[in-house]
Amino acid sequence: MDRKKRRLVVRTIILLVLGAALVFALYTNFTKDKNDSLQKGNEAPNFVLTDMEGKEHKLSDYKGQGVFLNFWGTYCKPCEYEMPYMESQYQTYKDKGVEILAVNVGESEYSVNQYAAKHNLTFPIMIDKGREVENAYRVDILPVTFLIDKEGTVVDIITGALTEETIQKHMERIKP
Repeated sequence: MDRKKRRLVVRTIILLVLGAALVFALYTNFTKDKNDSLQKGNEAPNFVLTDMEGKEHKLSDYKGQGVFLNFWGTYCKPCEYEMPYMESQYQTYKDKGVEILAVNVGESEYSVNQYAAKHNLTFPIMIDKGREVENAYRVDILPVTFLIDKEGTVVDIITGALTEETIQKHMERIKP
C-alpha cells in the first residue's frame, strides 16, 4: 500500500473512532434517567470530610441538627457574594442546632485557606479533593446548597447565590 492510501486509511479510522465517541457521549447524556438526581425528600448521602482545622466531619454525626450544606469554589463570584451572609447567620444559628458545612470542590488547601482568611470565615470548610461528595450529591453548578433536616432528609436544594435574608429563612426551616 502506498503512503497516501495508508494515510487515508489511518485518517478514516481516527474519524470513525471520534464519531463513535461523540455518538456515545450524546446518547448517554440524553438517555440518562433524570430521576437519578438527588431530590427533596431523599435521605442525604452520608460522607466524611476533614475541615481546614483537621477535624473530621461525618454527616451522620449531625443527626438531630439541621445542616446547611453548601458546595462552592474560590473562583465562583456568586459563592463569594453569599459567604459573608453565611458567616453572619452561622454566628446566629450555631448554638440553635443548625450547622453550616461548606464543601469546596477540589481546590488546593492554600487557595481555600487564603479565601477563608480573606473573608473571616469560621464555619467548617472542607475540601472534597476526590470529588466523591460532589458526585454523591450530583452537584453540577455552583453555588448549590442542600438543606438537611434533623432526620437527615433533604428539605430543599437551592442553586445560585443567597442573600442574608434568604439564608436566615432557610436556617429557620431546618432548625430543630
